[in-house]
Amino acid sequence: MDKEIRAVYTNNTIRVYQAYNKFIANEAVAKGTFGSNFKRDRMTWIKPSFLWMMYRCGWATKENQECVLAIDMKRTAFDYLVNNAVMSTYQEELYGSYEEWKTLIHTSDIRVQWDPERDIYGNPLKYRSLQLGLRGEAISKYVEEWIVNVTDITHYVLELKDMISVKKDISELLPDEKVYQIS
Repeated sequence: MDKEIRAVYTNNTIRVYQAYNKFIANEAVAKGTFGSNFKRDRMTWIKPSFLWMMYRCGWATKENQECVLAIDMKRTAFDYLVNNAVMSTYQEELYGSYEEWKTLIHTSDIRVQWDPERDIYGNPLKYRSLQLGLRGEAISKYVEEWIVNVTDITHYVLELKDMISVKKDISELLPDEKVYQIS
């Protein structure tokens, strides 16, 4: 299975998605970044693929994932995260010994995971999409320096979900994601 990062991006920003409860989401939209309701002491996952996020949050229906945020972050920061992430699963060709990888996975603030991309119905596709897990210093920089804009797209997500339920074609309404190349 091929790995691809597909995203909405500009010369300076890349869009990632996260889903939260209304308290975290409303505060993030109001502040333009995450606030006191956001827990910095646990790993948070960012996903550049809209459909993977929809699969993960059940189109904004899963508990504590009822609000979907589109977060534009600095591309330089995203590239840094990808280039410095530790794979969530052990791969001998990347890490040598299992013990070395175990040490890295416990000490790194950045984790990468490649999961099957999804179609609008949640079915797996033939390529994998990236998600990045952030903790510690990576979360601090994400919240304090790297986020450029936060938009609540929950209404849009629920409209698409309703169209899917009556078998309408939403392909032209989905975000225009293109293959993204890391610098």
